[in-house]
Amino acid sequence: MAKVVIYSSENCSYCQRAKQFLTQKGVPYTEIRVDLDPHKREEMLARSNGRRTVPQIFINDQHIGGCDDLLALARDGKLDNLLT
Repeated sequence: MAKVVIYSSENCSYCQRAKQFLTQKGVPYTEIRVDLDPHKREEMLARSNGRRTVPQIFINDQHIGGCDDLLALARDGKLDNLLT
């Protein structure tokens, strides 16, 4: 299974939606809360080429984008290939 990392914050509905989607698919992920650690926010900015919004999602260290990007990959049939 692929390594999935989600940078998130507590009161983010898009974060919750992305995590719920992955959980329903049975995909384990690591959550990094940027609202609890400013250093992790800086890490997210560096890894995502400056994108400030959460969630920022990575699959096997490849930047996927946010929740809408994740769902678009699933809708287009491309997500499962990234997860294997």
